[in-house]
Amino acid sequence: MPLSPRRTGIRIRGHRGHPDVRDALIRYAQWLRREYDFPIRVPVYLQPGEYIIADGKQCSAAFFAPFNRNQEPFIRIATGDYSLLQRAEGRDNALASFIVSMSHEVVHYLQWLDTGDCWERGVARRAVSMLRRYEKTVERP
Repeated sequence: MPLSPRRTGIRIRGHRGHPDVRDALIRYAQWLRREYDFPIRVPVYLQPGEYIIADGKQCSAAFFAPFNRNQEPFIRIATGDYSLLQRAEGRDNALASFIVSMSHEVVHYLQWLDTGDCWERGVARRAVSMLRRYEKTVERP
């Protein structure tokens, strides 16, 4: 039986997430595809809750890095607190926080691709840097 080709790219799977967050992250994923290579498919699952559980802890987002490179990694992002963040910070800042969360997990994906491992040192700074680069490409009304 022939092996099927490996799936590539980053895809937002967001039917359960907040629609405003889903739309913003779909646009961001389009930009990411132009800027970075995704040789192993990484789906991004948007969750409706205010947090997800990863490694027994509550968090806003998480990256699953399999030991076996024949398995696809994935990212999960909680979107349930968007309305609260929007009221407190405004729409753009609320959406930016989700973009930074996704960027953080994409940095872990890139680490995993390069080394097979993930670490936190420098990840937050790099995630914010990705947001800043993306902001320069977004047209304002």
